[in-house]
Amino acid sequence: MRLLEGKTVLVTGASTGIGRAIAIGAAQHGAAVAINYARDTAGAESCVAAIEAAGGRAIAVQGDVAEPATATDFIAKAVEAFGKVDVMVSNAGICPFHAFLDMPVETFERTMRVNMHGGYFMCQAAAQQMVKQGHGGSIIAVSSISALVGGEYQTHYTPTKAGLHSLMQSAAIALGKHNIRCNSLLPGTILTEINKDDLADREKREYMEKRTPLGRLGMPEDMVGPAVFLASDMAAYVTGAALLVDGGMYVNLQ
Repeated sequence: MRLLEGKTVLVTGASTGIGRAIAIGAAQHGAAVAINYARDTAGAESCVAAIEAAGGRAIAVQGDVAEPATATDFIAKAVEAFGKVDVMVSNAGICPFHAFLDMPVETFERTMRVNMHGGYFMCQAAAQQMVKQGHGGSIIAVSSISALVGGEYQTHYTPTKAGLHSLMQSAAIALGKHNIRCNSLLPGTILTEINKDDLADREKREYMEKRTPLGRLGMPEDMVGPAVFLASDMAAYVTGAALLVDGGMYVNLQ
């Protein structure tokens, strides 16, 4: 069953990790896919090639999501290629781990611009196009378990993820009259480029695995099913929701 047949899905930060997995998964469910990437041209080309090899259609559009103009350009090129926008998955994000007391201003501001500002303007631009089209749509922000819990070296990062979750709640209210649904995904510890170095510490990785009731850390592919569900008509009455995809880590206090 192809849940996204005939839909156009846009995914930011899709040259690797969660974004790449969601983009390929959406294509496997019948969607035409437009991906955004910042610098990893080889990764973006590989993602498009994987989609096309499976019989899907895809384009890659380069741009820094921290710049508001990137959002309008991404939407315009997706519409030019595929005629419409049905789903926006705002996934692009960074997490340069750093201590709180000596946090460089530029590290804080860059994290805010990419994660929070980038997510805001991408979702806004997609919503504008969806309203113009007049047949609704689905906006999904990839937030994080970090929207709900703290992290010693993530004082600049966790507020952005809480902000994306809050943005989806408010946008759900603002856009409900246009039949545009807005939801957030809250992944737990997923093995991606963002945390590769941090989890290279074997002791820390084993600790995180033990904290997870399902007994393993997540893979990018674990995000595909939840994203496809929220993007699809199966979630037609789901908006303003947050879906934890963390193997049970959040509820494990022991």
